[in-house]
Amino acid sequence: MVQQQAPEAAIDGVRALRDGYRAKKRALQEAMARSGSAARGVQAALGRLCTLTDATLQDLWRMSGLGPSCALAAVGGYGRAELFPCSDIDVLLLLANAKAPESDAALQARIEAFIGACWDLGLEIGSSVRTVAQCLEEASRDVTVQTAMLESRLVAGDAALFDDFGVQFRQALDARAFFVAKTLELRQRHSKFEDTPYALEPNCKESPGGLRDLQVILWIAKAAGLGDSWDALARTGLATAFEVRQIKRNEALLRLIRVRLHLLAGRREDRLVFDLQTAVAETFGYKASPFGTDVSSLPPSTGADGPSPSATRRKAAVVRASEALMRRYYWAAKAVTQLNQILLLNLEERLYPSTQAPRPINLRFNDKAGMLDVASDDLYQREPHAILETFWLYQTTLGIKGLSSRTLRALYNARGLMGAAFRSDPANRQTFRNIVMEHDGLTHAMRLMNQTSVLGRYLWVFRRIVGQMQHDLFHVYTVDQHILMVLRNMRRFFIVEHAHEYPFCSQLAAGWDKPWILYLAALFHDIAKGRGGDHSALGGGDVRRFCRQHAIGRDDAAMVEFLVREHLSMSHTAQKSDLSDPDVIQAFVARVGSERHLTGLYLLTVADIRGTSPKVWNAWKGKLLEDLYRLSLRALGGGAPDPEAEVEARKREALVMIALYALPFEAHKRLWDTLDVGYFMRHDAADIAWHTRQLSRLVGSGQPVVRARRSPVGEGLQVLVYTPDQSDLFARICGYFDQGGFSILDARVHTARNGYALDTFEISTSAMPEHYRELTSRVENGLARAISESGPLPEPGRARVSRRVRSFPVTPRVTLRPDEKAQRWLINISASDRVGLLYAVARVLARHQISLQLAKVATLGERVDDTFLVHGPQLQNNRTQIEVETELLQALA
Repeated sequence: MVQQQAPEAAIDGVRALRDGYRAKKRALQEAMARSGSAARGVQAALGRLCTLTDATLQDLWRMSGLGPSCALAAVGGYGRAELFPCSDIDVLLLLANAKAPESDAALQARIEAFIGACWDLGLEIGSSVRTVAQCLEEASRDVTVQTAMLESRLVAGDAALFDDFGVQFRQALDARAFFVAKTLELRQRHSKFEDTPYALEPNCKESPGGLRDLQVILWIAKAAGLGDSWDALARTGLATAFEVRQIKRNEALLRLIRVRLHLLAGRREDRLVFDLQTAVAETFGYKASPFGTDVSSLPPSTGADGPSPSATRRKAAVVRASEALMRRYYWAAKAVTQLNQILLLNLEERLYPSTQAPRPINLRFNDKAGMLDVASDDLYQREPHAILETFWLYQTTLGIKGLSSRTLRALYNARGLMGAAFRSDPANRQTFRNIVMEHDGLTHAMRLMNQTSVLGRYLWVFRRIVGQMQHDLFHVYTVDQHILMVLRNMRRFFIVEHAHEYPFCSQLAAGWDKPWILYLAALFHDIAKGRGGDHSALGGGDVRRFCRQHAIGRDDAAMVEFLVREHLSMSHTAQKSDLSDPDVIQAFVARVGSERHLTGLYLLTVADIRGTSPKVWNAWKGKLLEDLYRLSLRALGGGAPDPEAEVEARKREALVMIALYALPFEAHKRLWDTLDVGYFMRHDAADIAWHTRQLSRLVGSGQPVVRARRSPVGEGLQVLVYTPDQSDLFARICGYFDQGGFSILDARVHTARNGYALDTFEISTSAMPEHYRELTSRVENGLARAISESGPLPEPGRARVSRRVRSFPVTPRVTLRPDEKAQRWLINISASDRVGLLYAVARVLARHQISLQLAKVATLGERVDDTFLVHGPQLQNNRTQIEVETELLQALA
């Protein structure tokens, strides 16, 4: 192909080279797959794959006929001899300035033939062809190109040309500018991943704490001439021998995980996606079992700061194989994040030596250009009390914006000092208490304590949940990150600048005299997750011990314990119960006991739901919680619920609103005379007024009436349906919403005395809110036609479920029981969410002619937890009950 005189021989040579390369690569990959959980040899394995690729490219280069003044250089990951199984092979065809291919057709043909031969061989190369001058120009414009060339090494061709390029490249390289560019790039990359290594599907290369964070250190050090390996950094004093050992250990683990991802996916896959987590875990020796895996089986190579067996054996946690792997990954990523921060600050100090003299804060700490700096490297060894004092000063000292590299390194090396004696020391307990009770800076202090592993070592129960995944389909953070997110949300209620986010919460917070009580409740509310049993009760016990150890007063301690134990009760009541039922309110008030308890619980509940996932909170959930708060507050004020008085008050308020629209005198009577107390108790005055305006002239018209408007409580539409009642009405309505791509947030169903259904739905769709006018018209016409149609109900659509649902499905559960008055029935369903689920449930109810009176639809991320209040005389039959439950389970499967 390339040698003109013997094309057949050249083709045979390429074929033999291809077969040999593929066989050897396959053998190397099989050896990588068999290496188990040992990460020690992964670098050598990557090196062998790189050597094989070098040899293959060298053979192709010799066959290509590319003469002098041409060189083949490896760049990027391939340049640093770190070639993963499915990574691209980045190469640079370097040409002398006088040999531009645009002016030499023969050279152009040889280059194209060489690149084509690479692809024929199965080498997935990423190639660039540049002269030396073009390389230098491109590197000056693009820091990514500059970084790739920084790691270049010669594979084949003209060594003198390559050396000359290297000299010119290093002369043109500005280490300071490179440092600024790479640190800005790092911040942008971290921001893309929400600045946390704890994503549930992390990218082991790009996420914070991934391999890229380590590579950035070596790139900057090499650009500054401070070393091109971890051992070289130790020799130049940038890293200690201990830090280098930690870096090498965690780097090897991340590399091995990336290798396994490539091999299992059969392509370049750097994300630990749900689909692959279990398979990767099993290659590390973690075994899935019906009873899970004890986290005490975590391999010892987790790292010096990983979860210790003694901590986990006390209460064996049942975990999946994937959870054990992910926790090991999170500990490694956390260590990498800490070490990256230390070494970046060290590099900055080398490149930008400070000319400003440190300002003493006290005998132990200095202010060094806005960074909190220890007065001596051995401060924590001599005075362990200073460890927590670090965060107290960071929190309270004006002008301090972070910790210096010296302080971070001292903290990293002081972790072994924080044992049982440290935790029980009265001085340390007082300092931690001061941190929690300080008015400002708590969120930043707690995050920094967690990043430096101090929080988990002082608060030992917190250590157990660091890096712990939550497979409940609505938490998108690990437990420790969720707790810190809830703490942040709670703190924001007390900050004036954030009052616009949740005005009612900020209003309540302004009247709360001890914010630290709520901060403690946020810190402990989920701290017992993963231990087995009721985490609310276990967390209550933990916070009670904490309060006793930290001299918290009896009344304050009881308040914090109440909030932790009851932190789920308010959301449960609001989203699962009929708030128009006075007995529901009375039962909740009896559980809460006081206005102070109610207010604290409301604030914690809002902060908690907002901290699970950006997708879980919505305006409708906010309205339900606020309604429950206001109804409970009224009951706590001594006024026993009086349905008749409440109905009359709502009627009066609705009439005032109706009067603004110039309806005929007593136009409301025709509709209201058909409605009972239940309707007025379930709808507020604004809804009653809207219904009356829309229906006053259409009562008993015989035709379906559908009206829609923008939801008054937030995103989505509010839809009113008024039509002669029929047994499958709810199912037909759900079927229309299913086919139209709408999600039902809430349904209130009422049957008037004249036999008409008056139903109200809260729905949402991705098309909101820009096109709501078009949507309202579409819903009003389309739903009216769907209701008018006769014939059997259509089959529900089968939409694809998400990867997360496939990986962590919720076992469908159905409960059917009479309500407390034994007059109606409550159906509760729990399952993985999917399009058409509610319609499938409605079809079962219609099939058995069961009437729906109230639907409480709660979608938590990708899990539904819905409650239906139904009526049907056939449910008195035990056989029918079993049939309904069985069919519902089949519909949910």
